[in-house]
Amino acid sequence: MENLILFSLIATLGTWAVNSLGAATVLFFRSPSEKTLNLMLGFASGVMIAASFWSLLEPSIALAEKSSALPAYVVATSGFLFGAVFMWISDKVVTFSRRRFIISKGSKTEKLNRVIMLVLSITFHNIPEGLAIGVAFGSLQNTNFSAENLMCAITIALGIGIQNFPEGAAVSLPLRREGCSRLKSFLIGSASGIVEPIAGVIGAVSVVYIKAILPYALAFAAGCMILVAVHELIPECQQSKDAHPYFATMGIVSGFAAMMLLDVMLG
Repeated sequence: MENLILFSLIATLGTWAVNSLGAATVLFFRSPSEKTLNLMLGFASGVMIAASFWSLLEPSIALAEKSSALPAYVVATSGFLFGAVFMWISDKVVTFSRRRFIISKGSKTEKLNRVIMLVLSITFHNIPEGLAIGVAFGSLQNTNFSAENLMCAITIALGIGIQNFPEGAAVSLPLRREGCSRLKSFLIGSASGIVEPIAGVIGAVSVVYIKAILPYALAFAAGCMILVAVHELIPECQQSKDAHPYFATMGIVSGFAAMMLLDVMLG
């Protein structure tokens, strides 16, 4: 059991490292143009929408069909709606807190609220991903431990790690856009993925219990991501739509296609 926990920790540290590499893309943009940032925000939106289905909702439904006493559609729908409502409440709390404790108000405050929502969304999204990796390795104790089963768990970690790259950029680039330094944007983007190793260890240790919770957690993360992508990122990247028609939209389409390709290809 100890070895499986160690494997899970190593795997999730690897996915966190990829997340940090994605966040490090902000270091290569000294003075990013509005056009470039709109493209990147659109790409991040597409990534989040695609990941919400192929990386979160689809596995949630599959797991619920196998293990849940409730119908899979009840599990996925309830988890999804709870995630969206949770992020909506979080937005209200953030807005109230800033109005209550910060004297200055205006567009900068509103933009910062959107960035905080984005960071929360990606962070909460990373929790069930870490749990998924931990469960994949921890469940090996209940199956025939073989190279084939181990490679299956590694493949899950690899797929999640690859998708973490654009997610890290999806946090650091908007922060840079709102005036944060490149270093601060990178550190916050990297920190958004630290929950994966923590959740991975918890998932490996509590694999029996997490299996029952995981379908709800995956759908919950999907609800968080869809709300932020549709309500915040897409409107933000479309602000210069008149000057650059379809430019940000192509970013959304490209991000969706890239994430769909990775998720389907890696299974």
